[in-house]
Amino acid sequence: MKNQNPVVWFEIYVNDMQRAKKFYEKVLDTKLTELPNPTDDGAEMFAFPMDMKSENRASGSLVKMEGFGAGHNSTIVYFMSENCAIEEAKVISAGGSIFKSKMSIGEYGAMVLAKDTEGNLIGFHSMQ
Repeated sequence: MKNQNPVVWFEIYVNDMQRAKKFYEKVLDTKLTELPNPTDDGAEMFAFPMDMKSENRASGSLVKMEGFGAGHNSTIVYFMSENCAIEEAKVISAGGSIFKSKMSIGEYGAMVLAKDTEGNLIGFHSMQ
């Protein structure tokens, strides 16, 4: 594999799609788009903005699926930010909570860890 970002897709599992969608749209100041379900399994998916030609950027979606609830998984998705303090300031009013406030990670910038409305641990990263 070339020395490049190997991540191409992520999924954040949720229990309440509308609550989670509202949280991410508010905190990230973006619009999620419903994805069609090619199977008849009842899963719901709302995608983050994506451009299939982008390099070194992954997109993904919120997923509500029977048998796989939100929270307590071992993967953390970090969202890119100009200054992660901006998203940190929006998390609580959007219904989430702060796990670790903005902290320096040295030459790699700064990060915030938060919990969304579904209990998923997520991160925000910026160079500021």
